[in-house]
Formats: sequence, structure tokens, C-alpha cells
Amino acid sequence: MNKKLTEKLAPGHSTCAGCGIPVIVRTVLSAIEEPVVVVNATGCLEVTTTVYPFTAWKVPYIHSAFENAGATISGLETAWRVIKKKNGALRQAQGDKFDKIKFIAFGGDGGTYDIGLQALSGALERGHDFLYVCYDNGGYMNTGGQRSSASPYGAETQTTPSSKEDIGNEIERKDIMRIVAAHGVKYLAQANAAYPEDLAKKVKKAMEIGGPAFILVLQPCTNEWKYPSSQYVYYGKAAAETNFWPLYEIENGKFAINYIPKERKPIEEFLKGQGRFKHLFRPENKAVIEKIQKTVDEKWAELVKLAG
Repeated sequence: MNKKLTEKLAPGHSTCAGCGIPVIVRTVLSAIEEPVVVVNATGCLEVTTTVYPFTAWKVPYIHSAFENAGATISGLETAWRVIKKKNGALRQAQGDKFDKIKFIAFGGDGGTYDIGLQALSGALERGHDFLYVCYDNGGYMNTGGQRSSASPYGAETQTTPSSKEDIGNEIERKDIMRIVAAHGVKYLAQANAAYPEDLAKKVKKAMEIGGPAFILVLQPCTNEWKYPSSQYVYYGKAAAETNFWPLYEIENGKFAINYIPKERKPIEEFLKGQGRFKHLFRPENKAVIEKIQKTVDEKWAELVKLAG
């Protein structure tokens, strides 16, 4: 294993086999040269890296509740600005490191789209200097796979089971990227655990921009998406190649697409093999897949227009 990748998050954690969360976290942290302080909302990342009395974190780390990672990172960043302003002796003793600490918050979709949205919105609106990284696995996976507002239309979850009468989740997923963009954030991007090089580039850009930045990363979940643990990269790439999960960024209000499939694959290539979508392949649910395809195509066309 690349030594740099484990400098800030040790191999000793208990994420599920085939989980992309360690890839996301290590890619983010290894792309940052400066000292970092991490805030982590309750979720899969927190419970698997801080199994008492042990921790996999090798950087200053604070566990926040589900709902207040945005408030915690705001308080830390503000306190550090006050310390820097008041303590010239400490600045002189620490040298350049004193001024270059970076503040990073991690949260899942439950702690970002839903429970933590108010605190995140406040932090973005106030303009604190931090990077928020949301690892999006489309549900409350830490507590058994309940639906979140990031859950895809048609997906079966613990709280939206499928049946002969029900298709699973009947609500379209929330567009958190557009919500964050509405705060006037200078830089935000959509990334994917299956494309770590793209993620690293976006982290570096976020660190240079100044003020709040936001990166949304697709995190295929082997347990609740119900596919073999060896295939998280396959499903991450299938999400991009079907345009279900485009890779793009918004910098100073300007959209840019980072990956355009040479030949767009049909949405079935992403849906098939996932247990949460298997009911959609029954003959009576053909129209549901067609609706999903139509929605994906419309959103892609809109994104292309915005980036044009």
C-alpha cells in the first residue's frame, strides 16, 4: 500500500469488505499537503474508524453528532482564526504550519442531505474556510439501509420495500449539488470512489479556492446495494458511464463536465446485479426503468447545457 495513503488514516479500521469509504478518505487527505483537522458526522465512517478504545485516525479528529458537523467545523475554523490573531508568539514558534491548517468535514448522505443540512447550510452561508466531503451511498447504511433523500427512485430500502404493488422508493433523489451551489460557494464538485485521480484533483482545487468548498462523492455500498464485495469499482464506473452519476464541477458559478462517456450505456447496466433494483426487472416494472432512463437523460442534457 502507498505509504502516503495511510499517513492520516491507518489500515486498522472495520469498514466492510469492498467499501469505498477508505479510498475516498485516503484520497482526500493524501491530496492535502498541509496539516489537517477532521470533523466527522455520525455514520459508517465514524463507527468503523473509532471502535472504542481504538482509532484509525492519525490526525486531530472530532466526532460530531449526525446533525452538527457543519457547526463543529465552523467553530473550529473560527477559533483558529481568533488564536492566530491573538497569539503572535505561537505563530512565531510554529512557523508556516501555524497559518496553513486545513479543516475538513466528512459526512454521509444521511448526515448531509438530511439531518445535517441546516448546520451545513449555515456554515456555507457564513463563508467559513473548510472543505466538506459527502460520501453518498444512497441511504442510512450505518443503521440498516433506510431510505434517505439521496436514495434513487425505484430503489428498495428497509423503509421503502418493494412488493407487487410497490416499486420501492417513489421519491426522486434530492439535488444537493444545486442546493449547495445556491449558497454562492466558489467551488463544488461531484466525484466518484471509482475515479480517485479525479477526486484528488478536485480536492487540490478546493484547497486553493479559499472559503467553503463542497465535494460530493459516490460511494457504492456492497451491503445495502446488494452486490458482490469485489465490484464496487464496477458499479462506480457504471454509474458514470450511464450518466447516472456525472463527474463535474462548478467553479465560480461555471459548470464543467470532467468525464463524458464515449458511448453512453443504458441505465440497466448500472441497475442490474444490484439487489436493491432486482424487482425492477420484472415485466410489470418495465415502465419504471424507462422512467429512470428518461430522468437520467434529461438531467444529463441539462448539465451539458449548463456546461456549454
